[in-house]
Amino acid sequence: MSKLSGKNVLITGASSGIGAATAVRFAQDGANVAINYYQEQHEAEAVRAKAEKAGGSKHLIVKADVSKEDEVKQMFATAISELGSLDVLVNNSGIQAASPSDELEMKDFDRILAVNLRGAFMCAREALKHFLSRGGAGVILINSSVHEIIPKPTYVSYSISKGGIENLTKTLALEYASRGIRVNAVGPGAIVTPINEAWINDPKKRGEVESHIPMGRAGTPEEIASVFAFLASDDASYITGQTIFACGGLTLYPEFRTSWSS
Repeated sequence: MSKLSGKNVLITGASSGIGAATAVRFAQDGANVAINYYQEQHEAEAVRAKAEKAGGSKHLIVKADVSKEDEVKQMFATAISELGSLDVLVNNSGIQAASPSDELEMKDFDRILAVNLRGAFMCAREALKHFLSRGGAGVILINSSVHEIIPKPTYVSYSISKGGIENLTKTLALEYASRGIRVNAVGPGAIVTPINEAWINDPKKRGEVESHIPMGRAGTPEEIASVFAFLASDDASYITGQTIFACGGLTLYPEFRTSWSS
């Protein structure tokens, strides 16, 4: 039997990148998946088609801006109504934008925090309400980043949002552990996704990025999806409150590969 057979899963920001790969992987493992998107319906439809070929018995797409409370509530209502219940939430939605911190407009700062952190909390809250309404048990997963612990100059709002995700994960995990609800995060490093197009398609920039990765290459969305699939499964039944970094070694202080400091 597939490890997620019959599980009902909602994945936010699932029309491309890591979210799309996670939707397909969960379907391969037997889950039914609600695929959230914000703008690109045709991309979400394409992901649903791939999920249907991969496995599971029922998949749907649901539009919502996760920074807006009314849309988050409606998204959950739709997903739960269509799937019958919800077992796993994958908070994947995230955005970033570069700006020197002294030039950062507050509207841009607020938008990134609203999607990445406030949105993650609102979705987690709605999932918790549903889990508790049936007596507990459930899984909440959050897509974080290596920038949960590594500073990212000119991306201060993004870095703050991911630092907040670390504490959100730990706090919810501790608060609801006794109810059978597990909360974990995945911290990707440099991954080949649309959000990183600025360096992916430029050989010089990509070489510079990959030179800092101990494993010597960028990761794939499928590699991150496999970590989410593990954390959602019973194989991870004794893991909660953790961030699993899938980063090719970026969090190992790679500039210390040679002992220049000693």
